[in-house]
Amino acid sequence: MKDKFERNINYMRLSITDRCNLRCRYCMPEGIKKVPMRAIMTYEEMTRLCRAASEIGITRIKITGGEPLVRLGCPDLVREIKKIPGIEQVTMTTNGILMGEMADALRAAGLDAVNISLDTLDPEKFKHITGFDMLSEVLEGVRASLDTGMRVKINTVLAKGINDEEVLDLVSLTEKYPLDVRFIEMMPIGEGGSFTPVFNDEVLHTIRQAYPAMAEDHSVHGNGPASYFSMPGHEGTVGFISAMHGRFCSRCNRIRVTSQGKIKPCLCYSDTINIKPLFIEADPMQEKEVLKEALARAVSMKPQTHCFDNVSAMTEQHKMVSIGG
Repeated sequence: MKDKFERNINYMRLSITDRCNLRCRYCMPEGIKKVPMRAIMTYEEMTRLCRAASEIGITRIKITGGEPLVRLGCPDLVREIKKIPGIEQVTMTTNGILMGEMADALRAAGLDAVNISLDTLDPEKFKHITGFDMLSEVLEGVRASLDTGMRVKINTVLAKGINDEEVLDLVSLTEKYPLDVRFIEMMPIGEGGSFTPVFNDEVLHTIRQAYPAMAEDHSVHGNGPASYFSMPGHEGTVGFISAMHGRFCSRCNRIRVTSQGKIKPCLCYSDTINIKPLFIEADPMQEKEVLKEALARAVSMKPQTHCFDNVSAMTEQHKMVSIGG
């Protein structure tokens, strides 16, 4: 489906929970209020939403959270979504804590790829950032995911004075593992606005100095706006998602749905369409048409561009964990 700026919207990020088993400082700090489970969409409702979305041109679904794997039965949801005609790909973003024990089940259910959040390779810094001493579990989750044959991406958010000196350590993961290490600029959403970001032009300069032979990699790595570079002799690649300085809104292809059933056209603004009241189990055909209309309306609401460079114009006040990333 095309939006009013002729962008092809074929990708939906679906948050399935606002719960998480970590407390990352820029996403879900201690004390954040959780919504009751009755306010969260059921798996059945999510599957029916994806079925409606597939009929208006959505072909790719990204399962997000909170942390999606803390919700029981996640592989079953992946399996049901993957069976929907028109859905070509189901992927997931996770903190990796539970991937060591769940990677095989997720792959068997049809999960195509996984993005694992990892901001540091230092155990003490990991505990400082996330609130828990669980770096070894995340690294085991990375290995287990690779062993299944899934495509694996590492998502890293850098902040000045916290983990900005680890760029080359994180890049070194690409030497021995066939994965993408992606540096994502900190966005001023929720707690993220209280940190000093590290911009990707600086990160790229640091990597170029260590790897002068690095070259742009134009192969397809996924559905998002990242640009990629490869280094001679490395199994994997390095990617950059420059939300702040590499404005890629002209290529935006996505909408987001929160775990409470609110369709969000853009991260920067608070505008949503609440679909939770629209589920009508007694009349599946009417329900599907109503959901398709709501999805199409959300696509038509997408702004031409975000306003992260003008924080005063932002209207989104929720924490990232409640939005779904």
